[in-house]
Amino acid sequence: MACRIEYKSSVLRELKHLERNIAKRIIDDLRDSLAMDPNCGEPLSGQFRGLYKLRVGDYRVIYSRTRDGVLILRIGHRSVVYESHIPHF
Repeated sequence: MACRIEYKSSVLRELKHLERNIAKRIIDDLRDSLAMDPNCGEPLSGQFRGLYKLRVGDYRVIYSRTRDGVLILRIGHRSVVYESHIPHF
């Protein structure tokens, strides 16, 4: 059974700044892997404890598990995606 994927509004802006083919690949991976198994990501530690990451090439999708599925909190290149603090929900 597929889980529900929700996006913070800032994530949609982040996707618009990416090249179209990269954004499409990320969305496709979210739909194909994360929607089918929200446990496929890796847990994060430190200030990001309680959140998870999904690797898509050189990009990372940071998300939180919710009762109904997942909430995508941030999408970005691996070199900068962890730079600013992501609030916990």
